[in-house]
Amino acid sequence: MASIFTKIVEGIIPCYKVAETEEFLAFLDVNPNAAGHTLCIPKKEVDKIFDLDANTYQGLMEFARKVAIGLEKAVPCKRIGMAVIGLEVPHVHVHLVPLQTMEDIRFQQKVSLSEEEMTELANKISLQVNLNI
Repeated sequence: MASIFTKIVEGIIPCYKVAETEEFLAFLDVNPNAAGHTLCIPKKEVDKIFDLDANTYQGLMEFARKVAIGLEKAVPCKRIGMAVIGLEVPHVHVHLVPLQTMEDIRFQQKVSLSEEEMTELANKISLQVNLNI
């Protein structure tokens, strides 16, 4: 059965898209730890990050790096944290979280943003992501 992220890739479920290539997609987490919390995924559904082939793994990390650089330009923060946990959705995903404190990366406190705020934030981040660097 297709994961929720595969359904997002296929356009069955909408998302707040931040960046996209032929192989990867970045979109805002709908249950964010902080404003701008972004997920980077390979479009190919693979459950565990270390089951990715080497090229896809390296490509995902490079894609996430480019998204993180744009995210840091768009969202005021001390730095961008990265986490790969993978228990909640059986589809590889990298969390990029704008950090003010360590609490922002602990997945215990969540922020609530309106649909309008999410759309505006996704557009703002998208304008800062340079996939050519």
